[in-house]
Amino acid sequence: MSRPLALLFASAFGSMVSFYLLLSVVPLYAASIDAGDIGAGLATGALMFATVAAELATPGLVARFGYRTVYAAGLVLLGAPALALTASASLAVVLTVCAVRGIGLAIVVVVGSALVASLVPRERRGEGLGLLGVVVGVPSVVALPLGVWLAREVGYPPVFVAGALASVVCLAVVPGLPDRAADPGEESPFGILSGLRTPALVRPALVLLATAMATGVVVTFVPLVLPESTGDLAAWALFAQASSSTLSRWWAGHHGDRHGAHRLVLPGVLATAAGVLALVLTGSPAAIVIGMTLLGAGFGMAQNATLAIMFDRVSPSGYDTVSALWNLAYDAGLGLGGAGFGVLASGTGYPAAFAVTAAVVLGALVPAWRDRKPEVST
Repeated sequence: MSRPLALLFASAFGSMVSFYLLLSVVPLYAASIDAGDIGAGLATGALMFATVAAELATPGLVARFGYRTVYAAGLVLLGAPALALTASASLAVVLTVCAVRGIGLAIVVVVGSALVASLVPRERRGEGLGLLGVVVGVPSVVALPLGVWLAREVGYPPVFVAGALASVVCLAVVPGLPDRAADPGEESPFGILSGLRTPALVRPALVLLATAMATGVVVTFVPLVLPESTGDLAAWALFAQASSSTLSRWWAGHHGDRHGAHRLVLPGVLATAAGVLALVLTGSPAAIVIGMTLLGAGFGMAQNATLAIMFDRVSPSGYDTVSALWNLAYDAGLGLGGAGFGVLASGTGYPAAFAVTAAVVLGALVPAWRDRKPEVST
């Protein structure tokens, strides 16, 4: 592992600690200030929709200012605004903070994925992306349930401060990162609009969007679905989902390099849908944990497989755009899941809303079936 790659992984780890520590905590905080389920969903939605908008602009910013300057700005925007939550109980402030943090998240994830694709040899790209999945997944395993637990044990302000510091301290490693792609290629940059007009990139992005939507639902609402009488079940369920997602994403990288990432797309969709459907049994702790584990495994496969497929279909000049499109689908899915489920559940109840979510995920079988065979750029 090269020094720049190690530094990139270190900063990715810290920034994702910041993200996951607050991902379920902020919706809980919104609900605690009388915003209800809709307010909780809006908190996740504001975070992810701002992320999506910023991801569209990030490749252009990188082309103009370079990786280091843009990445440093992303780390600050992801972390520092969380401090404002320690002094406010207003939903408007919560949503504003979420939106600003979403901009920072967009920058961090787009630059991170693009640099990994540039720094790792093509024949080992799946493995490199799988390792990135572990680096960003471990914070989800630890910080996601830890944030919920800490908020209930010590209150919200200490969690907000910890989330801010986790990202800001990563500024120390930025000078050691490359400022431009190691292998930019000789072609002109492959822009976002071109990517959106390319079916070979849109299909895997749609698969990721559907599976990410399911994840956005569970990380936002599982802590709200389960009553306090279930004790730490919500934290254990989030731990199960995050753990299986991280392990599955790492395994998918190794398997994909050897047997083809395209073979993992269909299983990823099916496992995700089955996991969501199990959550219909909201009164069964076993169903909740099994469903979250299965959902995490499917999402991990979908993450690695779709990203590897998309990178294989462009030249190095398109790495920034692929990273932006993939992260756009990921974050749009999280945002749609968080915001849409809150509105749906308020009218149908949680079990029916989980069933509808599973059906929507199954809709991704259409583009997944089209991508069951490899298609590599020339």
